[in-house]
Amino acid sequence: MENAEYINDNEPRRAAAAKTAKKHFPVLAILFCALLIAADQFSKFLAVRFLKPVDSVPLIRGFINLTFVENDGVAFGMFRGGRWVFVVLSAVVAAAIAIYYTKIPAGKRLLRLSAAIIFSGAVGNLINRALTGLVVDFFCFEFINFPVFNIADCLIVTGTILFAALLIFDKKTWKN
Repeated sequence: MENAEYINDNEPRRAAAAKTAKKHFPVLAILFCALLIAADQFSKFLAVRFLKPVDSVPLIRGFINLTFVENDGVAFGMFRGGRWVFVVLSAVVAAAIAIYYTKIPAGKRLLRLSAAIIFSGAVGNLINRALTGLVVDFFCFEFINFPVFNIADCLIVTGTILFAALLIFDKKTWKN
């Protein structure tokens, strides 16, 4: 009987620990997003500082170059010149992703991860577009004709592919 009381006494502690862990997870997500956004911003700073004067440098000859491009459009330079429309649209999308993130159950970690990655990429480009009116791109594939892109673009594409794969292939994603 004494053991039964001991087990019951631990239940409230376990529940409290679980609630504490759930409260800390958004902190980890915020730190993760901040790290990704910082990496994107730092890479763009380096591109402006070191690539702008030289225009292009081979990273892996015949495969990928670091090529400085200032993009005042969206998605590979399309729709040029709509700075504030893009800023507002990007802010709305980032806010929608943040709200969606809070609705994803804690157990769906990959779905949360995909939302955090997409959010980070969107905010990375949003910061530059709001502050300077353009986004700095610098990755340029040499072996195919593909637009120049940056880390934020990679985050958006990677997060979206993960999100789509989860929706298509993971039946558990549809539950709840």
